[in-house]
Amino acid sequence: MKYISVSEFAKKWSLPERTVRNYCAKGKIKGAFLTGKTWNIPEDHLLPNKGKKKKFSDNLLLNQLKEQKEMKLKGGIYHRTQIDLTYNSNRIEGSKLTQEQTRFIFETNTIGITNESVNIDDIIETNNHFRCIDLIIEKAKSKLTESFIKDLHFLLKSGTSDSRKDWFNVGDYKKLPNEVGGNETCLPKLVPTKMKELLLNYHKVDQKTIADIIDFHQKFEVIHPFQDGNGRVGRLIMFKECLANNIVPFIIDDDFKIFYYRGLQQWDHVKEYLMDTCLSAQDNYKAILKYFEIDFD
Repeated sequence: MKYISVSEFAKKWSLPERTVRNYCAKGKIKGAFLTGKTWNIPEDHLLPNKGKKKKFSDNLLLNQLKEQKEMKLKGGIYHRTQIDLTYNSNRIEGSKLTQEQTRFIFETNTIGITNESVNIDDIIETNNHFRCIDLIIEKAKSKLTESFIKDLHFLLKSGTSDSRKDWFNVGDYKKLPNEVGGNETCLPKLVPTKMKELLLNYHKVDQKTIADIIDFHQKFEVIHPFQDGNGRVGRLIMFKECLANNIVPFIIDDDFKIFYYRGLQQWDHVKEYLMDTCLSAQDNYKAILKYFEIDFD
């Protein structure tokens, strides 16, 4: 009988090493035994009680995010991603919630004790953002469409004070002209055409790179198709498209905000500003993946 390690078994079945160790410890992998602190697993063993389970995707990270989401696992990469992505993306847009408050909402569905007043919309949008992340995990492999982008906006803004304004158009394109940072954006009447063109050109590229995804993001933000929530929807799209194209995703940290905005504004002239910001953010996420023992290319 030949034996393989936990890491080899995890790679074979696209599982987290933590899950494999748990299987071994609970006796779900027959014939597995410990040598010191190292598990030895029969090479020909199938997944416990599941036979040859069809993988969700060939992306190990995506598989783990989906599995941990379904398990409601705390303390793993899914948990960390939910809190970091939600906190930073909302914070960039002006949310006053702390990272600890964001964690509290995710883990306990409560806000915790605070001496300061808390904006109800910040709480609602934080909870909604968690649901948006669940959606991009479930739909990561699906083609990016206008309908999906509108669904993200609907989820993000549902139940907020904005959703009670008739003109706001939650889940659909803006009705009124708007600016971002004092810069003009696409007029409402032109948004449907511009969005179709953007997606058409994006999907002409079969093997998308991180540069293609960032370019889409910048053009999306210039169009600014929604009345509000464009930044958060745009960053969710980037994370989804990285997962879809087997690229290590990234989370723009609130501390990178000034560099991120400069990169968006200067993209047509100096692409390195935004690229370097996103690559630095990607390096940070890679460090998290290493901690959780998740392989990546």
